[in-house]
Amino acid sequence: MGSYFHVLALLLLSLPCIFSQVTEFISIDCGGDSNYTDKKTGLAWISDTGIMSHGETIDVQNTNDEWEPYKKRRDFPTDDKKYCYNLETKERRRYLVRATFLYGSTENADTYPSFLLYLDATKWATVTVFDGSRTYVEEMIIRAPSSSINVCICCATTGSPFISTLELRPLNLSMYATDYEDHFYMKSAARVNFGAPTKDPIRYPDDPFDRVWESDLVKRPNFLVGIAPGTERINTTKNIEVTNREYPPVKVMQTAVVGTEGNLTYRLTLEDFPGNARAFAYFAEIENIRSNETRKFKMEHPYVPDYSNAVVNIEENANGTNKLYEPSYMNVTLDFVLSFSFVKTPDSTKGPLLSAIEISKYVQIGSKADAQDVIALNAVLAMLPAGVEKQDEGDPCTPTQWEWVTCSSTTPPRITAIHLSKRNLTGPIPPEIQNLDAVTELWLEGNSLIGPIPDISNLVNLRIVHLENNRLNGSLPSYLSSLPSLQELYIQNNDFSGKISPALLSRKMVFNYDGNPKLTKGIRLGTSLKVGISVAALGALIVVILVILLLLRNFKRKTPRQKINYKADANTKPPKKGHNLTRGAHLMEDGIACCIKLSELDAATMKFSKNIGRGSFGVVYYGRMKDGKEIAVKIIGDSTSQGTKQFLTEVSLLSRIHHRNLVPLVGYCEEANHRILVYEYMHNGTLRDHIHDPIKQRQVDWLTRLRIAEDAAKGLEYLHTGCSPSIIHRDVKTSNILLDINMRAKVADFGLSRQAEEDLTHVSSVAKGTLGYLDPEYYANQQLTEKSDVYSFGIVLLELISGRKPITEDYGADWNIVHWARSLIRKGDVGSMMDPLLADNVKLESVWRVAEVAIQCVEQHGISRPKMQEIILAIQDAVMLEKGSENNQNMSSGSGRTPSSRKTLLTSFLEIESPDLSNARLTPSAR
Repeated sequence: MGSYFHVLALLLLSLPCIFSQVTEFISIDCGGDSNYTDKKTGLAWISDTGIMSHGETIDVQNTNDEWEPYKKRRDFPTDDKKYCYNLETKERRRYLVRATFLYGSTENADTYPSFLLYLDATKWATVTVFDGSRTYVEEMIIRAPSSSINVCICCATTGSPFISTLELRPLNLSMYATDYEDHFYMKSAARVNFGAPTKDPIRYPDDPFDRVWESDLVKRPNFLVGIAPGTERINTTKNIEVTNREYPPVKVMQTAVVGTEGNLTYRLTLEDFPGNARAFAYFAEIENIRSNETRKFKMEHPYVPDYSNAVVNIEENANGTNKLYEPSYMNVTLDFVLSFSFVKTPDSTKGPLLSAIEISKYVQIGSKADAQDVIALNAVLAMLPAGVEKQDEGDPCTPTQWEWVTCSSTTPPRITAIHLSKRNLTGPIPPEIQNLDAVTELWLEGNSLIGPIPDISNLVNLRIVHLENNRLNGSLPSYLSSLPSLQELYIQNNDFSGKISPALLSRKMVFNYDGNPKLTKGIRLGTSLKVGISVAALGALIVVILVILLLLRNFKRKTPRQKINYKADANTKPPKKGHNLTRGAHLMEDGIACCIKLSELDAATMKFSKNIGRGSFGVVYYGRMKDGKEIAVKIIGDSTSQGTKQFLTEVSLLSRIHHRNLVPLVGYCEEANHRILVYEYMHNGTLRDHIHDPIKQRQVDWLTRLRIAEDAAKGLEYLHTGCSPSIIHRDVKTSNILLDINMRAKVADFGLSRQAEEDLTHVSSVAKGTLGYLDPEYYANQQLTEKSDVYSFGIVLLELISGRKPITEDYGADWNIVHWARSLIRKGDVGSMMDPLLADNVKLESVWRVAEVAIQCVEQHGISRPKMQEIILAIQDAVMLEKGSENNQNMSSGSGRTPSSRKTLLTSFLEIESPDLSNARLTPSAR
């Protein structure tokens, strides 16, 4: 009875705390149209209608989950912007933040979305929908850095980004405190309730903090397998005392699994691993143990002495039966697949017991924009007129920049440019602008700004200032002449007065101060100065007119044909950065490529009757021109700015680059609201078809695959090194490698391509590409290099070897081709990697040579990947090995074993690396 009152007293003492927790819960039904109380949990949910003004509400169709918050979702535009929810927090308090995503059914599975989820400037997750009926859950445990946080959605690579629910749950006291929380959040990787009676998860009200404890009966992509013989499920109705550090629910601790034959073994797939994690095991003795019985066990796998030496004795460690014991490892390095075993000690009479586990991955907190910069930007935002919808949300720089700012790549990011021309800004320029000491360009012209120029004397990096066509007044500050970097100053058509500093007039810079009648330079700007300016302007105008007449005369001598056939050799440079092709401008006017009339294409394709496939952003039709030339005609079906951008990119690039291993662009059509690309017809379709289509795949033996790989590699190598500046394809995959009538390969689809700047090592770019082929380093830092194409080509090589798709649908340990291939190569088992359709007489040395270079291509860091030239040489080596070239016999022993040089590759390149934790590198520790 005393124990009962003790438990009741603890419960009553905790009620005010629990009630306070619930009142601080934030539960947002994203896309919901009203507020309501959920019948399942009893929690109050609010609609995001008054919180989020962007996107649209979508009814979720045909799902297995009829829970009220999942009946609708909010879809956002597919663009370069981010869409953020702002949640109020208490600084330095710990919270659980949860976002869920339920897409529902779709007629075309190819349109399932893939996009990024950010918490402030920290990348939280890549949300990729494989199954429309599955609810994808992302959780993060944080210590709030300020009075609010932003949860942002952006950067879709396929489909439209969306969200179903967003929840914020305050935690209690020191729950989930770590030594690393100044630098790391904790992303929930697994929270499993063992011995659960049903598949239903446990959450509020059973868990007062509304954590979601998954049943070990549920088969999910991170399903538990490898259960040891003799494993039994047990439960109790007795109360379990859980007043320990993490407060797991009593209902979770009332069930468990036991290894009646002395072993408990499980295997769990951990998404986004390898990485560093905090791992908890929860134990409570819920069986009646007699005085002569003991339950002692150790963790045996993975065998690490620091982790495996401790003996778990539940009753002894918990100081009594029916009490919680929760050993944890504050920092442990875990692999993609976690295999763990609990084994009883020799002096134990009972087998091991396990109630629950919880694993969280450390995620390094991203660098937000400089705090002083943000203060200045918010002051600038206040100048926008009332009623104007403000798109700018979240961090100004990460994961995508606000439309009107430019950020540096430093840590933290700094604002380097402001572009607010003709944006109806009103009022004086805020004094906070002086905080932007990294800014180099300030564009504020064409607004309704008033008052004097504020003190910006500390903006020592300022190069360009546009303040013209406003209503600014007062005198010009004398410090303008001493700004060390100033090169251009435009203040015309304002109401400035006073004298212009002689030092400012004498500087070698562009300085335009016309249209300020009260402004003088020592003496009032008199008639003589005005006449001088007029004469100079008249002279310049005459020169311009003469140049135009001369150009018109030369133009008339050229052929009057409407089509312009633009030809260039392989050394022709692509258009320079800044070449302006805007929507609505006729490309023919720029002389970019051959313009073909819509009527000609209509006749060539027999009114677009033969659909031969689908490329990115459009359907492809077969056609034959009047001269007999066979063509592939792609109609850009995407009417958004992204579709327009792809169209302009392909025309601009392909009309200027020519290589035997790049698909030629015959011409284009931009007529009657149609945007059409016309390519040379490739008779044998895509490489993807020949690898994965059951009928076509028998047409490509190993030598043919090697020749295709060499052709494609040469095309990419030309883009990387034969063009100036270099071109990064950004969407290398087997469906973008086409095969001509002779089965020679050509790289296609340049709609996502980017040009590198000549003096930079990378291009800052929102990650685009195809799931399974996308470089994870590019995804993480959004800095695009040629090595991103190398990663994607490494996936292509692995497909050629194995005949497998980059991502399989079984969600097992081998669902990703990189993890699967790396594990086999580690074992030296390249034979198991080979496509079963390849002939038995394929030389294993040849396959090894390609496998080696492929696995180097998919290294975690771009600096460790080879260049395309090295890949071509490796493929050529494989061809010679396969043909039995005498010059290469010394490369192999002929036994089918790995050449000795492979040992270096295996030891140097094939180990899975843990994430770089920079200055806050974690060190193993256990509690």
